[in-house]
Amino acid sequence: MDKLLEANELIKRYSQGNVISRAVLTAVDNVSFYIKPAEIFTLAGESGCGKTTTAKMILGFEDITDGELYHNGKLQSPHEKAWLTEGVQAIFQDPFSTFNPMRRVDSYFHETVQNFKLAKTKKDTIDWIDQKLRLVGLTYHDVAGKYPSEFSGGQLQRISIARALLTDPQLIIADEPVSMVDASLRMSIVNLFKKLRDELGVSILYITHDLATAYYVSDRIAIMFRGKIVEMGTVEQVLMNPRHPYSKLLRDSIPQADPKLRWSDTVTLAELEHEEYMRQGCRFAGRCPLVMDVCKTVVPPDIAIDDVLVKCHLYTEEAEA
Repeated sequence: MDKLLEANELIKRYSQGNVISRAVLTAVDNVSFYIKPAEIFTLAGESGCGKTTTAKMILGFEDITDGELYHNGKLQSPHEKAWLTEGVQAIFQDPFSTFNPMRRVDSYFHETVQNFKLAKTKKDTIDWIDQKLRLVGLTYHDVAGKYPSEFSGGQLQRISIARALLTDPQLIIADEPVSMVDASLRMSIVNLFKKLRDELGVSILYITHDLATAYYVSDRIAIMFRGKIVEMGTVEQVLMNPRHPYSKLLRDSIPQADPKLRWSDTVTLAELEHEEYMRQGCRFAGRCPLVMDVCKTVVPPDIAIDDVLVKCHLYTEEAEA
């Protein structure tokens, strides 16, 4: 099985405090996953779970404390930048912050074509830009000479995707790409990702807290909590039959018309808590309704159940006994 991208036990640590009282927070803790060609793989979890930090390490925006990254089977050097060396491009959460309000949008396209030497003449440049814009439902005429303020958020996000496609990337990292887009336009962006996968063979690392769009667009999904992947498998297996208590909690956070279908009314999602990152054993133990004594002291192992990886003591031999 080909692996376009493989993350092997990635770790990112930050130091907190001063010289006298210094603590180390592990924001990403032994995270491992892979992405196949023409696949949409999702990292999902609440804010502060480490999914964006993971993406930044892949892109080279954050140094890796420990672990390895492979692109097309090649070990990524810490000094290499993935988006330059391995056909990786990124799309970020806020399309308005992507573009300078005082600069014409088409200038970004011309600059990228020039920097990567994608065309020799001005006509070839415009044709190349137009070709990529048409993939997202726009044309060169739609953007030429215009400033970011002349577009809606949805249009700017489509323009961001077209700009990412200029270099014919193998992988696009999309960090919360629809969270700041009007609800009426979200599905059009998500459908565009599926089109890129199906028609161009582009792989997508989709980062989100929105399980509804994750279920619709993903092939496989990994659920993250406080820097760790707690469950990973196909999107059908993980979201329709979640095994980890946190995965169940996340699914339950999706509004449902029938309150009887809710999994639990006693546990609620919280903001980033320093205590959970520093906790021994399972980091979800403080919120889990199924917590056992072993959860409070021992880090749960990765357990494979029907091709789903689950990090939970509920599935160890001791718990089953």
